[in-house]
Amino acid sequence: FWLMFIGMNVTFFPMHFLGLAGMPRRYADYPTQFTDFNAIASIGALGFGLMQVYFFFFVVLPSYRGGQAAGDKPWDGAEGLEWTVPSPAPFHTFEEPPVVK
Repeated sequence: FWLMFIGMNVTFFPMHFLGLAGMPRRYADYPTQFTDFNAIASIGALGFGLMQVYFFFFVVLPSYRGGQAAGDKPWDGAEGLEWTVPSPAPFHTFEEPPVVK
């Protein structure tokens, strides 16, 4: 998360400063005075993109492929009333109103 956060900020903060310095948007070519900030934004975009690929291969794909199935109550130790219901919740959650302490 933190590397994606840093990559996103390194990408878009220089663009903000470029706009403040007078660079118009959507230009294919720009004056050389804006080269440094554009290079920094490009490096940030590369880092942000690499972190997206990392997130996909190490978080999304393993979650999609599966793993250990969760039981009826995967939230062991939770004591609130809403956590006493099994998953998925039945149509009638409680047959009679529970006693709340």
